Amino acid sequence: MNKTKTTTKTTTERAPDASTPAGAAKERLKALIEGIRVAILVTTGENGRPHGRPMYTQEAKFDGHVWFATSDSSTVAAEVRANPIVQLSYSSPGGEKYVSLVGEAQLLNDREKIQELWTPFMKAWFEGPDDPSLRLIRVKALEAQYWDSPGGKVGSWLSIAKSIVTGKHDDDGGYAHVSFE
Repeated sequence: MNKTKTTTKTTTERAPDASTPAGAAKERLKALIEGIRVAILVTTGENGRPHGRPMYTQEAKFDGHVWFATSDSSTVAAEVRANPIVQLSYSSPGGEKYVSLVGEAQLLNDREKIQELWTPFMKAWFEGPDDPSLRLIRVKALEAQYWDSPGGKVGSWLSIAKSIVTGKHDDDGGYAHVSFE
């Protein structure tokens, strides 16, 4: 059974904000991931330490899975095979939007899905969708957090200024935790 559990707090770790239902938080998470194309994909390296690299998120609707293309002989492929638990970080500092997602990665040789996700952009790394080394990494989300400041950088600064002047902290619901377990 696929249950979604959501808690919403501000970045100051106040009590959960019940006004943000699980469905709304998942939809916002989806929009953030689809709007920020490059993630830092962090695997566990051979030495047991985190190993991150930028990866382009494939053009697929976020349904609890995130897709990446890689070569079968790449370091990331070897690390996913050795330890499938990964972390994805998405960042749009200008928009004050951030996502941290923990998931279980799987290396796939699904030629039909490769055809579906193929874009001319991928030609920089692969001969074509039939390239025998081309693999997909599918990350199944286990849990995610996001920080989304309404109004971007200007909104953040206005909120900070308001808090300084009034002495009241703005609880704008910009933080949410979404569980997919």
